[in-house]
Amino acid sequence: MAETTAFELVTPSRVMMARDAGMVVVPGSEGLFGVLPRHAPMISTLQRGIVEVHENGQVIGRIMVDGGIADVGEERCTILAERAEMLDAGHRGDMEARLKEAESTGNETDADFIRAAMDAI
Repeated sequence: MAETTAFELVTPSRVMMARDAGMVVVPGSEGLFGVLPRHAPMISTLQRGIVEVHENGQVIGRIMVDGGIADVGEERCTILAERAEMLDAGHRGDMEARLKEAESTGNETDADFIRAAMDAI
């Protein structure tokens, strides 16, 4: 059985993803970095970007994050994100509705993040 890393991505409102992964690519503030099993422990701040979850050499999940912290250990990778959006076509309709709401209420910070996530799909 291939080695995996326990991965969890958490926002202030919910756990977005919790699963084992072969590799996780994270948008650190100093650039992208990959987390593999037995990774050296580290903590990194995050910039806006896409977290990619890999299994068996394939990307199985993509999540846009907007800042936060990654806590990496030998057996786990935990991301505490300020905001996050799943990047798949199934969530696009929901994102469009939230974009309209953010624009109508004048919340440009949320609207900007949602636009970036929609562009990344």
